[in-house]
Amino acid sequence: MIVVLLGPPGSGKGTQAKKIVVEKGWAHVSTGDMLRAAIKSGSDLGVQAKKFIDQGMLVPDGLVVSLIGERMKEEDCQRGFVLDGFPRNVAQAVVLDQMLKVVGQGVGQVVLFDIADESLVKRLSGRRTCSQCSAMYHIEAVQPRREGICDQCGSALVQRSDDQSEVILNRLKVYHQQTEPLIKFYRDQAKLVTLDAAKAADEVNRSLTRALG
Repeated sequence: MIVVLLGPPGSGKGTQAKKIVVEKGWAHVSTGDMLRAAIKSGSDLGVQAKKFIDQGMLVPDGLVVSLIGERMKEEDCQRGFVLDGFPRNVAQAVVLDQMLKVVGQGVGQVVLFDIADESLVKRLSGRRTCSQCSAMYHIEAVQPRREGICDQCGSALVQRSDDQSEVILNRLKVYHQQTEPLIKFYRDQAKLVTLDAAKAADEVNRSLTRALG
C-alpha cells in the first residue's frame, strides 16, 4: 500500500503519519524530515534547501524528487509506505506516478487533511521543536514539563524559522497556489478521501485508520 497524505503545513500530516506507520508496519517517507536532516548535516543539498525553506518556499522539484527516489529504494519501503510532504505540486505527482509505474506500483490512497488557514497560523506559530531530538511541543496544546526544555532528552526547545508568522503566511500562500491543485488531480483518479484536521488528534487518527481500511 502506498499512501499520500495531502494538506497544508501544520495540518497534522506528520503526527498522523508517525502513528499510522506503526499501526500498519509501513515506512514513513517524510520530505520535511529528510530535508531538515540534510540541513543539519550541512550537506550541499541541505545548504541549497535551507535558502528556500527559510523563506517559506518549496524546495525545487529536482532536489526533492532525487531524495524521494533514493528513499523508495530502501528495504523498509518494500512493505508499503506513507508519503508525507510529497508530492507538493502536480508535476511532482506525475513524476511519482512514473517512478512507481516502473516498479509495477501506484498510489493506493490519498488523504486530504482539511483545516482553515486561521487555525493553522495559531497552531504553527505556537509550535516548539527540540533542538536535538526534534520532539514537538506547543505553547498551549502540548506543553513540556519544564518550560523551554524537552521532556525526552532535556535539550532546549526552539521555534523553527519556518514556524514564524510571516513565513507561515507565505507557506500557506505557496500551498494554495502550488499544492492545492493536487486535490482535483487525485479526486479525478477517485483516490481522494477528506478528513477534518481541525479535530483532536485522536479523532483524526480514528478517521485516518477508517479511511485506510
